[in-house]
Amino acid sequence: MNENPMADSSISADDRNLAMLAHLSALLGLIFSAGILVFLGPLVFWLVYKDRPEKAFIASQAKEALNFQISLALIIFVTAIAMMVLAIIPFIGWLIAALLGLGLLALAIADFVLTIIAALKAKDGIAYRYPFTLRLFS
Repeated sequence: MNENPMADSSISADDRNLAMLAHLSALLGLIFSAGILVFLGPLVFWLVYKDRPEKAFIASQAKEALNFQISLALIIFVTAIAMMVLAIIPFIGWLIAALLGLGLLALAIADFVLTIIAALKAKDGIAYRYPFTLRLFS
């Protein structure tokens, strides 16, 4: 029995499991592509289920995961460019670049933790919204 009053009991167990997998598929991209293809799993789930109204929960969670992973990729790309530019400035640039590198490490940890939280919420039938996410697909 699900003790969470916020869970939607009308969502089938299969749909909750697929929504959970849509979130976790980003972690597979993280592991198998060194983070380059983290958006691919959620994209596939979203493309498969976006036009199926009876699978709206799966589509919404896949879209949420997709938006989050693309948002993180943009942040990482901009930060990496900033680090390269700062790396040519002796001392202070190196220090700032190193701090940005630590920020990227924190971002990677946050990606992992938030993805696990989202997957667990989806498993319970709760629609999860990632924080600080650009809503590129709606």
